[in-house]
Amino acid sequence: MAYTVTFWGTRGSIPTPGAHTARYGGNTPCVAVEGTPAGEGQLVILDAGTGIRALGRELVEDQNGAVRAEILLSHAHWDHIQGLPHFKPFFAPGNAVRIWGSRQGTTSLEAILRQQMDPAVFPVPLDALSAKLTVQQVEPGEFTVGPFRVRSMPLRHPGTTLGYRLTPVAGGPSMAYVTDNELGPGGHYNTGPAWRKELVTFLRGVELLIHDAMYTPEELEEHRGWGHSTFEEAVALAGDAGVKRLVLFHHEPEHGDEAIDALLAAARRQARSKGLPAEVLAAQEGMTLTL
Repeated sequence: MAYTVTFWGTRGSIPTPGAHTARYGGNTPCVAVEGTPAGEGQLVILDAGTGIRALGRELVEDQNGAVRAEILLSHAHWDHIQGLPHFKPFFAPGNAVRIWGSRQGTTSLEAILRQQMDPAVFPVPLDALSAKLTVQQVEPGEFTVGPFRVRSMPLRHPGTTLGYRLTPVAGGPSMAYVTDNELGPGGHYNTGPAWRKELVTFLRGVELLIHDAMYTPEELEEHRGWGHSTFEEAVALAGDAGVKRLVLFHHEPEHGDEAIDALLAAARRQARSKGLPAEVLAAQEGMTLTL
């Protein structure tokens, strides 16, 4: 099965609207993965940052009949779920939304989503939505979401965070979504000494890798243990795993377009010197890739 990958939100931590982020975007993470032809119930949404608001509006405007949305959350930090209360398909009867993700400690995913829409912080509670909502809790392992077989594994980030590898059930190239992940030393995570080797095996041969590249090497020295990586680390990982295309993702809020231009140029120089990956991109809102 052929499919497209479209970026609706590329920024990490907090939305950064403004002229200085116009090219790469200021919305927080949201990526739409859709089988072709579009509009046939083959859409999986990766994360629900503020980018999901515009995606939801387009789904309501363009889709014939009821909207069926599958949302796969990497984790429940605010920048990855803060767009959910503004997801337009929630507010029409006949629509159905299923949200997949992990618990955080002893707190269920559904409880976290309810807290975000508690009347103390948001005027419309989760129970007031018109659409049918299902919350599906997942663990590291393998399951099926829409037309994709999904494999998940834990990442090095505060809280429980999962990376995902998606492969069409009907056959086709694989992609991986690995955001909020600290590849280098630092932090206290529940991962063993063989974790990086396991991650390389997990990613082996994917055509497209979307990976956290929030920091420059200099910035990382002040942020070890925060659960993020540098562009250098992301390029090295992609090379080790034999990835064909790498997209640098979860841009630092303080990085404007020119800073990301420079970061991307440095990442491409590193990739050329090593011979892998063949293509390096920086995530831009509105960018669509075809696999």
